[in-house]
Amino acid sequence: MSERNITYLTDVSLITCIVQRGLGDVIVKAAREAGAQGATVYYAKGSGVRERLGALGVAVEVEKEVVNLVVSKEQQDLVFNSAYLAGNLDTPGMGFMYVTPLEKAATYIPQEVIQRLQEAG
Repeated sequence: MSERNITYLTDVSLITCIVQRGLGDVIVKAAREAGAQGATVYYAKGSGVRERLGALGVAVEVEKEVVNLVVSKEQQDLVFNSAYLAGNLDTPGMGFMYVTPLEKAATYIPQEVIQRLQEAG
């Protein structure tokens, strides 16, 4: 049996975007163009004053899309800003996003990539 190793990723952050349903793909596209390697999108149900009352007393859609992006700390600001602007989060009611520092993460990383990173620094 071959030896199994875990390669831990450090200096990574989780960017979470909670947006109106239908905007997840827009956020993912902008994040990928800014350097994110991938994303996880899932549906959620939100609640808050805006959803309960509606903008003009009209019910507002409460189904949301949550986009999770794991990025290096070097990419964090660029990906965050790109996703924010793509989702028009500077408009009231469009969504919310935040960054969570991750202590460590792990996934499969090809051996040649590990060697390149070790040689570089």
